[in-house]
Amino acid sequence: MISKQTIDKIFSTIRVEEIVGEYVQLKRAGSNYKGLSPFHDEKTPSFVVSAAKQIWKDFSTGKGGTAISFLMEIENFTYPEALRHAAKKYGIEIEEDQREFSEEAKNAQSERDILYKIHEVANDYYQNFLWEVEEGKAIGLSYFKERELRDDIIKKFQLGYSPEKKNAFTEFAIDKGYSKEILEKSGLSIFPENAPNGIDRFRERVIFPIHSFSGRVLGFGARILKNNVKTAKYLNSPETEIYHKSNVLYGLNQSKQAISRKNVCLLVEGYMDVISLHMSGIENVVASSGTSLTTEQIKLIKRLTENVTILFDGDNAGIKASFRSIDMLLTEGMNIRVLLFPDGDDPDSFARKHPQEYVEKFIENEALDFIDFKAEILLKEVGNDPIKKAEAIRDIVKSVGFVQNALKREVYLKEVSNKFGLSEQSLFNELDVQRQVTQNHNQHVQQQKEQVAAPPKMEIVPLDEEKSDPFLFEVLFMENKLVDHMLMFGDIVLKRKDDQNGEYQITVIEEILHHFEEEQYQFLIKGNEIIVNQVREGIQNDELRSGNFFLTFMEEEITTKVVDALIPLDDLENWASRNIYPPNYGDKIGEQVKGDVLLHKYRYIDYLITVTAKELDGADETKYYELIKKITLLKQASIQLSNIIEYSPIKGIYVNRKR
Repeated sequence: MISKQTIDKIFSTIRVEEIVGEYVQLKRAGSNYKGLSPFHDEKTPSFVVSAAKQIWKDFSTGKGGTAISFLMEIENFTYPEALRHAAKKYGIEIEEDQREFSEEAKNAQSERDILYKIHEVANDYYQNFLWEVEEGKAIGLSYFKERELRDDIIKKFQLGYSPEKKNAFTEFAIDKGYSKEILEKSGLSIFPENAPNGIDRFRERVIFPIHSFSGRVLGFGARILKNNVKTAKYLNSPETEIYHKSNVLYGLNQSKQAISRKNVCLLVEGYMDVISLHMSGIENVVASSGTSLTTEQIKLIKRLTENVTILFDGDNAGIKASFRSIDMLLTEGMNIRVLLFPDGDDPDSFARKHPQEYVEKFIENEALDFIDFKAEILLKEVGNDPIKKAEAIRDIVKSVGFVQNALKREVYLKEVSNKFGLSEQSLFNELDVQRQVTQNHNQHVQQQKEQVAAPPKMEIVPLDEEKSDPFLFEVLFMENKLVDHMLMFGDIVLKRKDDQNGEYQITVIEEILHHFEEEQYQFLIKGNEIIVNQVREGIQNDELRSGNFFLTFMEEEITTKVVDALIPLDDLENWASRNIYPPNYGDKIGEQVKGDVLLHKYRYIDYLITVTAKELDGADETKYYELIKKITLLKQASIQLSNIIEYSPIKGIYVNRKR
């Protein structure tokens, strides 16, 4: 188990804006950063990062926390995995608590954890075989050298080699203690009936490990080097619990910083395209790696940039692939340019032929926006045939229809109008037709899905207890508000006067805690009870535990509560940019605490009256009169409090209060 000293060092060193910034395009908004949620489709940013408080909040999903909890959410890390990832990023050495480690070692690992581990083991094995074993050097390393790859590039992408022996890695992994079942589930080994000892899936191939956004090995691509073998040239890992090819982009881990820095992503098809461009110094590049571009892959790119330049081969297959990709990218709100290399060239060969500056200038100067690109390709063989020309224009307008932003859509149609000398109205009419066709098609597909799907089960939706009971709702609201004050302003010292008009000082935490204890208040929300108990324990140890203390808690209910308190909804707005300077929440915290304590007491008494009244049904005579007496006393207290806080329970509003 990671020692507490190491955990404290990690939390004090890491920067939430840097870690989150690797996954989300963040823009400065006053003292905070804002971006689009990585957990939810949205067009208006609702994701806030506070560099001052070192926390994040996603208002679209309600999630929030620290840099560590973000890694756990986005990468599906366990708590220790997230800590280790952050430690590695910031060069922090991990210290293990040996006394606890032996206990931790007894816990059974989940299958998912084992799958990640076996892929790490395989990746090390393939790399070691490439560099250290004669067969690997003679075959695998020689191949990469023939492709003119430098040693640093081979190591950067962790390229490897799987030996000729049919079950070399399988034997190695079993000797390490991995089961046949996990090897088969990982896709690294196959166990047919005629080969009970197993067969290596990637035997006698050079290996391209496929990494997650954060750098974990998820699977492999492998290329066979023999030409006379009747088998697929490239072989990929099968779908597993940790590897879904439609959710992964090859090279993204190595390229994400360059993509973010240059604010443009170059999209290519193959592993070697990515590697060769990196070797030439162009690092903002990823590959769809043998699969048609998917929505999930586009969303990965969109975390870093909205600008994409497609670099595909100039053959017919490359052109068709670029057409499919254009419409998908436009649907996701991306800005697109397209470049097809000269016949006989692909990004790999072109990058190896020319120096970096030449390649960069070629991409910059020759890449076309999608309208010019489609026009050039579609009109190439049209000649003077007006029917074919109309079809080509219709195809371009169809792509414009995928643009989600109305202003961009109109600008693109104006460009088409100018390019072909057509009226804007006729193009808008055609666009409406195209969109109606697409809508009808989508409805038809949806209807087919609904017919195939099993009929939904009747579900009884429980009533929202809080909102159905206004007394409960009000007391919960005030309970939350007081705990929020403790989290946000707990260490602020308030000046108060006692009954004899003598002055004394007390912190926000102590004043609210005194109120809860005086009322012998029974918390209605478990998370609030945990927080207040921790605060109470802190005071016993001469320690004030406010918001930041709870951020390292790994209970989602607690961290969400703390982040909600520390990043209020107002933080979404950068009012100063509009020369609006509203009062800061907490400017008059002394008055707020005093008023909210009284209001909570008032609401709690009303709630107790309703709870006690319910006990009257079925009570015997003695119990009945005891309950009536209790209700009478509670109502008297309620009237006294309403006078103090100047609240009318009949009108439901504050009256005669000086503002």
